[in-house]
Amino acid sequence: MATNTYSIKELLKGTALLQEVTAKGWIRTFRSNRFIALNDGSTIHNIQCVVDFENTPESTLKRLTTGAAIAVTGTLVESQGKGQKFEIQVKDLEVLGDSDPETYPIQPKKHSLEFLREKAHLRVRTNTFSAVMRVRSALSFAIHQYFQQNGFYYVNTPVITGSDAEGAGEMFRVSTLDAKNPPLTEEGSVNYKEDFFGKETNLTVSGQLEAETYAMGLGKVYTFGPTFRAENSNTSRHLAEFWMIEPEVAFMDLDGNMDLAEDFIKYVLGYILEHCADDLEFLENRLLQEEKSKPQSERSEMTLREKIRFVLDNNFKRVSYTEAIDILKSSKPNKKKKFQYLIEEWGADLQSEHERYLVEKHFKAPVILFDYPAKIKAFYMRLNEDGNTVRAMDILFPGIGEIVGGSQREERLDVLLEKVKEMGIDEEELWWYLDLRKFGTAVHSGFGLGFERLVLFATGMTNIRDVIPFPRTPQNAEF
Repeated sequence: MATNTYSIKELLKGTALLQEVTAKGWIRTFRSNRFIALNDGSTIHNIQCVVDFENTPESTLKRLTTGAAIAVTGTLVESQGKGQKFEIQVKDLEVLGDSDPETYPIQPKKHSLEFLREKAHLRVRTNTFSAVMRVRSALSFAIHQYFQQNGFYYVNTPVITGSDAEGAGEMFRVSTLDAKNPPLTEEGSVNYKEDFFGKETNLTVSGQLEAETYAMGLGKVYTFGPTFRAENSNTSRHLAEFWMIEPEVAFMDLDGNMDLAEDFIKYVLGYILEHCADDLEFLENRLLQEEKSKPQSERSEMTLREKIRFVLDNNFKRVSYTEAIDILKSSKPNKKKKFQYLIEEWGADLQSEHERYLVEKHFKAPVILFDYPAKIKAFYMRLNEDGNTVRAMDILFPGIGEIVGGSQREERLDVLLEKVKEMGIDEEELWWYLDLRKFGTAVHSGFGLGFERLVLFATGMTNIRDVIPFPRTPQNAEF
């Protein structure tokens, strides 16, 4: 009779107790020539496999090294030793893939995150990265589940585009022209008419504009895909390639947009609290250990799960940009010049330190700021009656500041044309976007959430390069 193969996660539930089972995975440790700690990626926990070393060939025992892939068959029993509830009494053991202990870099000791970034192809075999990636996967599933349950349609917007949604200009060019000898126009500039698409094209910075067109036909849509920014920014918060979630909804104003964003975030964070308990507990303890080396003033006031519950249990405080500026202007850190960027007047672009002050010190709740100055926001945001502010909103979180940016979109053709002209955007490039305002225009809204920022918040990691499998940053496209 064939023995059933189980994942380690299933075995640790104990349902196959006293049965003959097979498990496959990678050795984390092998000690006393007897005890294998085996992990297959299905859970943060290893299962202990007890080898009968007296009846196992010496040549096989020598191959039981950290990183080796093995298959074990034996009886699942309750463990007599401390530290684990169940273990496998091994009857049969096969080494599926050897791992040379002299050269395998992920040895059972503490490795720095910098070191592990250089080993991005193997770092998922550590507890920290396997936990982060399982949480990332669960969040990804919860995102789709939320939108599908709420009547949204999933839309795939193009990765190669001729438009710059943000007007930021920090885009990666896509071209098949010979870089050393491109065709030139009579004026001597590069002739993109001879390029693959017959015009200049780039990797997308956002799927928003295309998603808007679909919202204006399907009602409620969302995108969830890769976006690219050619910002030469080497911070712990920026990536050149990251994933964005962007819902767009027809007939919804800014208030509805804020309701949607709050409900959505609470849903996905609630999902991981329920489904990733072991990984979150591990990541929380990891964080507590890390913080011990920091001075008291720099330590978090909340543990990881407390921070997640803080978002779930508090109503997001809705505050206009104007009110926020008044609060910041008269705040202690501003008066005592403790802020790196002092707030002196209305119209200032808020920095992470200001956003965190509002959330963590002043309101002690997640904050939604709305009605921003038009000058610091994108062309597609709806102009308010005052002519100075737009119907924009940002959601601010403890620890990281802005996590969501969104707005009610400008649905009036004349106002949009004025904004496009003002910002020097080529009308012809956006003819199709402007068409939406000619044929059945209506109030509509949406927001964007950088997925890695969400994973950063949910896992307590401090560098965005550690929450995506293979980070793309300036001077780094390894793997």
